[in-house]
Amino acid sequence: MSNYFKQGLFGRDLLGSIVVFLVALPLCMGIAIASGMPPAAGLITGIVGGIVVGMVAGSPLQVSGPAAGLAVLVFELVREHGVMALGPVVLLAGLIQIAAGLCRVGVWFRMCSPAVVAGMLSGIGVLIVASQLHVLMDALPKARGLENFAALPGAVIDAVQGDSGSMTALGVGVATIAIMLGWEKLRPAKLRFVPGALLAVVSLTAIVQFGGLSVKTVDVPANLLSAVSLPSFGNMAGLLEPSLMIAALTFAFIASAETLLSAAAVDRMHDGARTNYDRELTAQGIGNTLCGLLGALPMTGVIVRSAANVQAGSATRMATIMHGGLLLVFASLLPWLMRMTPVACLAGILVFTGVKMVNFKQVKSLAEYGKGTAWIYVGTTVAIVATDLLAGVLIGFALSLFRLALRSSRLKVALDHHDEPGTASLRLEGSATFLRVPSVARTLERVPPNTRLQLEVDRLHHVDQACLELLREWGRNASARGCELVVDWQQLNQRVEGVRRAA
Repeated sequence: MSNYFKQGLFGRDLLGSIVVFLVALPLCMGIAIASGMPPAAGLITGIVGGIVVGMVAGSPLQVSGPAAGLAVLVFELVREHGVMALGPVVLLAGLIQIAAGLCRVGVWFRMCSPAVVAGMLSGIGVLIVASQLHVLMDALPKARGLENFAALPGAVIDAVQGDSGSMTALGVGVATIAIMLGWEKLRPAKLRFVPGALLAVVSLTAIVQFGGLSVKTVDVPANLLSAVSLPSFGNMAGLLEPSLMIAALTFAFIASAETLLSAAAVDRMHDGARTNYDRELTAQGIGNTLCGLLGALPMTGVIVRSAANVQAGSATRMATIMHGGLLLVFASLLPWLMRMTPVACLAGILVFTGVKMVNFKQVKSLAEYGKGTAWIYVGTTVAIVATDLLAGVLIGFALSLFRLALRSSRLKVALDHHDEPGTASLRLEGSATFLRVPSVARTLERVPPNTRLQLEVDRLHHVDQACLELLREWGRNASARGCELVVDWQQLNQRVEGVRRAA
């Protein structure tokens, strides 16, 4: 510990913790509101993610807390099953993560296709923008993304007419986005550590308070402990319901994938100790188990706060721990100050964040690995917006597997007619799988009657049952057209998986 102070690491971590605290404070409250939960639920998660997870984390500079990526899932869960269902689901998700970490499967969560993960984040960004545009006007968002977009013109009209919503709140939200955008483009190098979100919150809160503007403000309890909601036995028993078990698995999977991919990105930002993925996964599980017991939001490792931590020059996990301590002190001693914050201001921060998550410039970089990769990204994004997060991610995985199947079953089919009348050869090069049955079948249909067809398989690496049965069936029925199939069946059978080893 003495070396820690002698090497000046404490000063670096202290500055980093202050920067991360300033970034995390508005995000914790804003993400909670976007999730349909009180702001205190986000603050509790930020505190647990900083102090508890920071102590045992496998990634030294990654910061954990409530994430925009899970806001959509939490909103859906709370809407369908109520607030009391959240704690048990998050608790079970945490236990799943602990088990996965102890079983050393952390690295397997990194097996997700980058295109699917990028599409997932973009889809979440679109959903956040769709819902928070309503909150920007102090109006209530709808349940689903497409419904939010469809209802947006009506919400604007209602705000203008004063039936519901508020044009004043809209002005506060738009001003928030303008300040963040302007600060990102124009901030001086010496003040780069000052977050634009904090600058927007402080300035607009002051304007609202001194101007006496009528907008909704954040509801934070005077005593943070009063926001703790321990799950009852009845609520825990509700986990036997299949839909809640699926929700817990979904939370665990998406939180783990986002955390470990974020950790990999953080590792590329610095030259210090690398991430222990199994330990990080276990630490996230411990954090989510505690958040479930306290009735708070689920957590992940979050790239925005982690990047701020690295850029501020933090050296060890003490920066993360101290940022959690600052959240605890601020929420405990100054709740009256947070209650002045306009809800529209936090919605503006999330709209800004959501737009940045929808990074369509990624399409060009993903296309460098093949156009199919870019289409997986687009397909995942569209599917999430059109359906829901789980279905969209599953569709993304299905597209990835389908593309992999197509690439692994490349087959060149060529029908060559010989100079000798009534003879031809069919050359198969590559892998003949069920995906190539239509191509082989169309080629066989072009064989003229009264033809002796020689099948060449010297360059055929693999043939599956579907293609093998197609060839056998054509050979059996060839005589009806006066044709004959000539093939070395022993050589062909050796290219069927499993038969070659037995031969």
